[in-house]
Amino acid sequence: MPDVNWNDKVDQNGAPNPAKTVRFVAAALILRGDEVLICQRRPDQPMALKWEFPGGKIETGESPEQALARELNEELGIDADIGSRVTHTRHTYRTGGAVDLQFFAVHTFRGEVTNHIFHDVRWIPLRDLTSYDFLAADRELIKDLAAGKLL
Repeated sequence: MPDVNWNDKVDQNGAPNPAKTVRFVAAALILRGDEVLICQRRPDQPMALKWEFPGGKIETGESPEQALARELNEELGIDADIGSRVTHTRHTYRTGGAVDLQFFAVHTFRGEVTNHIFHDVRWIPLRDLTSYDFLAADRELIKDLAAGKLL
């Protein structure tokens, strides 16, 4: 991935567009058998109480994998082995902001999952993903995962 200035405003093709800001994010599909770890946003956060996969913003100079390893340590207290990229998507919210999301599989990690920042953290069967109220940017992915696609 090329170096990106996170303050740049670009459209879906990467062309300058002052109307939109794109946040580049790496997220984890932390797997345990047929279960995946999901996290619920706090009531005081934007998009309160929506479910999401752990991860966060890719900082300048970081690869997506480096950013994800850092975020998983900060959010969950684990040292994760970041696996292969499962999918890459971009979602534009009604507000005009956009998120560029890369999802990576995590099959192994060291340490115990400890909730440092979320309202709730749960291991759930992949088939049950669609019964949770996920962020809009994750909805197509959760349909595919619940249907047994991608993994």
